[in-house]
Amino acid sequence: MDSKHRRKQPRLLTESERARLEEFQDSIHYSSRYSDDNFEYRHVTLPKNMLKVIPKDYFDTETGTLRILMEDEWRGLGITQSLGWEHYETHTPEPHILLFK
Repeated sequence: MDSKHRRKQPRLLTESERARLEEFQDSIHYSSRYSDDNFEYRHVTLPKNMLKVIPKDYFDTETGTLRILMEDEWRGLGITQSLGWEHYETHTPEPHILLFK
């Protein structure tokens, strides 16, 4: 992973940021798992309006999409998955879709 797209330390949400995001958590959609010869994958679809309240420093300034989030960061947004999932890409045409492996 390109180091400019991944932080060394997670930027955790403040209590007020977390409170603004809570209303969207029940609307997060999780795809079924799918796989290839190397990995198991799934995508997570955030409500589009949720992007408006996610802190600006969670976004890549070049693309305007969410940057690659560390586990503590995506869990802080309310994404719940079993251990071991890694956010590896944001679907640029639809920036509310996060790809995990």
